Amino acid sequence: MGTINGITVFTFTDPGMALEHFKFNKENYVLVISDLRMPGLTGTELIKELKKLNRYVRTILMTAFTINDNLFQEFAKKELISGFIRKPIHLDGLRTEVNNQLHTYEFQKQESFIKIS
Repeated sequence: MGTINGITVFTFTDPGMALEHFKFNKENYVLVISDLRMPGLTGTELIKELKKLNRYVRTILMTAFTINDNLFQEFAKKELISGFIRKPIHLDGLRTEVNNQLHTYEFQKQESFIKIS
């Protein structure tokens, strides 16, 4: 665990442990970045489970492999994947994508509050 610019960051090398942590802290998560290929759970499987627990969490999928555009579009339509990053990852691109996702999260939170009121 670490903090970057006031944001607490958790890192996991095991997707099962990441899912367990998320289950107990689901309301505190804003963004999850996952690799596509991991042992045990794939990135898409992990993201599906996370979205069942917190549909508002933003998700970024990263991979070095070519991803089928139809597959990505399918997940995007289902609002499972919020963003996509190709490896090798460049810090500026990652920073931009994370900032975009955080702003979108805040916008959705405000929009949902307005609808409830």
